[in-house]
Amino acid sequence: MLDFANQRQSIQSSLHKQSEKIKSDYRIRLNASIDVVRFLLRNGLSFRGHDESEDSDYKGLFLELLKFHGVNHPDAEKVILQHAPKNDMMICSTIQKEIVDACTKETTKAIIKDLDGDYFGILVDESKDISHKEQMALVLRYVNKNGELIESFLGIVHVGDTSARSLQKVIYSLLLDHSLCLSRLRGQGYDGASNMQGEKNCLKSLILQDAPSAYYIHCFAHQLQLTLVALSKKHPDVKNFFYVVTNVLNIIGTSFKHRD
Repeated sequence: MLDFANQRQSIQSSLHKQSEKIKSDYRIRLNASIDVVRFLLRNGLSFRGHDESEDSDYKGLFLELLKFHGVNHPDAEKVILQHAPKNDMMICSTIQKEIVDACTKETTKAIIKDLDGDYFGILVDESKDISHKEQMALVLRYVNKNGELIESFLGIVHVGDTSARSLQKVIYSLLLDHSLCLSRLRGQGYDGASNMQGEKNCLKSLILQDAPSAYYIHCFAHQLQLTLVALSKKHPDVKNFFYVVTNVLNIIGTSFKHRD
């Protein structure tokens, strides 16, 4: 009777305390993994290692940084990696991808909020990835409230083919997913591919039919690149000039890093 009267020793009280401890440890593990993912994403670094086994000398940046994070945060070190439950370590590739996806959504929300329903332009390019699948990248170009020109990467999407119609559907779908109105589109920029800037049934023309104010601008960087490549092939002096300039820039850049 005395034991039951002492609520601090009851089974329900013990289970509640244990549950709170489990939740607290879980939050610490999750926050540690999120911190590491944010660092890797901000610096554009790879996550996985070729060998992530216990005997590996280098397990990849994610695991190595998580271990380093634990060394500098004793509270986290007690509940992460080998100190965590085997089924709740928060380090598998699926968990990493889910955290990356969450970061992507939050970043995109911040971009859309900064745009604030104003006018914008799009920069689009398509290429094949390492598995030879066609993919399309889309960048938003706009002026923020401080009068600063902003170019923000909105997303990359795998496409079945690179025909103008297919790219148009993907672009419209991506804009719709982020509640971006086509009537606010004031510019479109692509490279010189025929499916992008041809005279008839190209991506430029198809979008202009729906958004007459979305003026097309050829990618000047692409034009410059094509010009320099053509000149370098025909004139050895031009080729040698850019070879020397590249070496000089590399030497100067390296010397500044050593000085810092």
